[in-house]
Amino acid sequence: MRSVLLVCTGNICRSPTADGVLRRLVRDAGLEGQVRVDSAGTHDYHVGEAPDPRAQEHARRRGYDLSALRARRLEQGDFERFDLILAMDRSHLRVLQRLAPAGQRHKLRLFMEFAKSWELAEVPDPYYGGDAGFEQVLDMIEAGARGVLAELRALLKAS
Repeated sequence: MRSVLLVCTGNICRSPTADGVLRRLVRDAGLEGQVRVDSAGTHDYHVGEAPDPRAQEHARRRGYDLSALRARRLEQGDFERFDLILAMDRSHLRVLQRLAPAGQRHKLRLFMEFAKSWELAEVPDPYYGGDAGFEQVLDMIEAGARGVLAELRALLKAS
């Protein structure tokens, strides 16, 4: 079993979108029993809440269902439980680097490292913007999720 945790600030826009997209790619690849996907926030602003309705609507239009996801805050045990911990932007990565035990820091990366077709290093926060921001985030996340899936396949093959 391999696992990936996707991290943003409040776990209601970017990371749950990435969670939903990657879960579907994993399912479509027939790897559901071999790969676990989850998401969390660096802050506890929205714990227990569903993803932002705009994120859900834009994802739904592309065939992704985020409705069952609920925001949670990153836990110390996550550093042990997950093989890859992917930050949506550099501020999240800095928080993860500060919190992670030294022996777990090798698991931390920026999500967009996996999106070879994009030059942007960070997934922008669409929360304060309009529809175009949510669409751009989905485009970026779909590209990154394909790269993450390839990495997970390589990890599974190596184990």
